Amino acid sequence: MTHEPAGRPAAAVAAVIRGAALLVAVGALGVTLWRGVEEPRTALAFGVLIAVGELARWGSVGEREPAPLGAAGALAYALLGESGGRATHHGVLQVVAVVVAAGLVGAVPHVALGRGPAPDALARRVLTVAFAAVCFQPLYNSGRLEDWAGYGSWYAAVVVALLALTALCDAVLAAALAHARRGWPFGPLLRDELRRMPGIGSAVCATGAVMALAVAVAGLWALPVFSCPLLLTQLAVRRYAAVRATYRQTIASLARATEIAGYTPAGHARRVADLSRAMGRELGLSGADLGVLEYAALMHDIGQLSLVDPVPAGATARLPAAEQRRIALLGGAVVRQTGVAADVAVVVERQADPYREQPLTARIVRTANAYDEMAREHGPQGPLAALERLRVATGREYQTEVVEALARVLAGCPGPVAAPRPGLGPPDPC
Repeated sequence: MTHEPAGRPAAAVAAVIRGAALLVAVGALGVTLWRGVEEPRTALAFGVLIAVGELARWGSVGEREPAPLGAAGALAYALLGESGGRATHHGVLQVVAVVVAAGLVGAVPHVALGRGPAPDALARRVLTVAFAAVCFQPLYNSGRLEDWAGYGSWYAAVVVALLALTALCDAVLAAALAHARRGWPFGPLLRDELRRMPGIGSAVCATGAVMALAVAVAGLWALPVFSCPLLLTQLAVRRYAAVRATYRQTIASLARATEIAGYTPAGHARRVADLSRAMGRELGLSGADLGVLEYAALMHDIGQLSLVDPVPAGATARLPAAEQRRIALLGGAVVRQTGVAADVAVVVERQADPYREQPLTARIVRTANAYDEMAREHGPQGPLAALERLRVATGREYQTEVVEALARVLAGCPGPVAAPRPGLGPPDPC
């Protein structure tokens, strides 16, 4: 049975977001070209900064903010009231036009290399900057902001508050687009986005606020000065991402050890990991919990390396309970020796415990593993038969909610069993 990645309401919301971003971008460019550019020197300086930020981006799809310098420059221009003590009058539409034009210029080399920004990322950037500009520019140009906050600490507090609202708007847009694209529940996706905000997102917002306030006092020379800290932060985050990639590759290699040694079928660990992560999202897990779940699912069979004779087809779900626990405990001990997080080892150790005594992550791995083993046994009808057997065993060996989450994940896939997928990118069992 084939299903769309998301329901019609979610797809409609995504279409509205993309369409609104396109209309805003085209309208802003058209109006700005027709009327001419206010304060062209200021517009050029911020445009160059945004273009340089796009040129320095480190990724495309999969990164929440791969071009932090460009994002900070765009926010600073949206929240710019003065430049060197002189009031600016560029307005909302010019802000959007400059951001769009500079972003397109900076993205040209990346597009030529086949790794340009995703359309959803562009839509988010346009609407987020437009939101910030709409919140700030009319207040400033009408004089109301000066009447309410003056130019002291209250003015800075208003800028910070508007940036917080803008970050929240961006998180909602990102979660809505991801929900439409992947079909995952909106709530956990929004929690993920909100939890990521204190990371590079806070650095982007803080730099944008400081740039806007500094340019108001010191003029455009403040832009290169305050760009340097964010560039250094970007380099540090890039190194951290490289370390994490190496860590993930190490786990992937360890997960394949049982397959190379002939203890488990090819692709079994990857299929169980993909199913487990999708089930975890269905059950409301997010962030670090999903990472622990995926790593534990990849390494759930590593204890089989202690067996003298491999279990036929690696089907540990049919072994006696005592033997399953022994393998699980040995697997947990191996995981602890590899330096992987202790939370992962706990899930591996407890996957053979009675399900009522297990943490939710272990229940998920136990169910996904049993499904993949059973689905291979009966040919084309194996997946349906496996799901029915799991449902019969609910309340005794498996948790009902976990089995039903598995059923929902499978119902959203074009095929009955998730195909193995190399690497450790964002899992998508469909």
